[in-house]
Amino acid sequence: MTYSPTILVFDSGLGGLTVLREVVAARPDAHYVYVADDAFFPYGHHSEDEIIARVVPLMGELIGTHDPDLVVIACNTASTLVMSHLRAAYSVPFVGTVPAIKPACAQSKSRRVSVLGTKGTVKREYTKALIRDFAQGCEVTLVGSPELASLAEAALGGQPISDGDILAELTPCFVGDADDATSRTDIVVLACTHYPLLLDRLKELAPWPVDWIDPAPAIARRVSDLLGPGTGGNVQSGAEMIFTSNRAHSLAAALMPFFGGRVLA
Repeated sequence: MTYSPTILVFDSGLGGLTVLREVVAARPDAHYVYVADDAFFPYGHHSEDEIIARVVPLMGELIGTHDPDLVVIACNTASTLVMSHLRAAYSVPFVGTVPAIKPACAQSKSRRVSVLGTKGTVKREYTKALIRDFAQGCEVTLVGSPELASLAEAALGGQPISDGDILAELTPCFVGDADDATSRTDIVVLACTHYPLLLDRLKELAPWPVDWIDPAPAIARRVSDLLGPGTGGNVQSGAEMIFTSNRAHSLAAALMPFFGGRVLA
């Protein structure tokens, strides 16, 4: 029987599905367990100490139950805080999600880059250190969005989201003269895994075209490298969706594409 590795993908909510989608595409041979810690969502409303105290023991319970070969922390807020604690506590490999500031600054032609994240992520010392180390002379604008993650969750659940609500979160990312492409923002880093859920709307509402940096493809490559060569198979039944609140949901149809069409257990 062909061995199928188990990959546990963890996020505060449904944003990590954007990372899961890329990992599934890279490793169709794996069994997937997606955990949404919706009982504590959104993480941006909690202190650093509260998040660490929540995630570290919860991860121990999840590892004990599901015995994953690898864990993806598909949440910028959690990754910038708890990765060192998780790696110290557990032997399973962890792959985190951090703002893609280095590739964005390397790519920017106007030398103006914006980082759109939760308030917690943009104020984190980890994020500021990435700017110090990798800005390469770019002017980096940090934009802490209070509501965009919640708007993305609502949109995935089928609720109507107004253009005005999205624009209120998005507009501060666009710095400079709209008529001067050489000096205005040309790259926006999506520093929350929820935000790609709204990418089509973000592109549509942006005051001028920019490149949007989503770290999910790079995360998928890292996961595949750590696991080693795949079997080339496709385990269509291998997927579980867990909400820490144990709430009932009716999202199965909306979630299946992120799991590569798998039927959720």
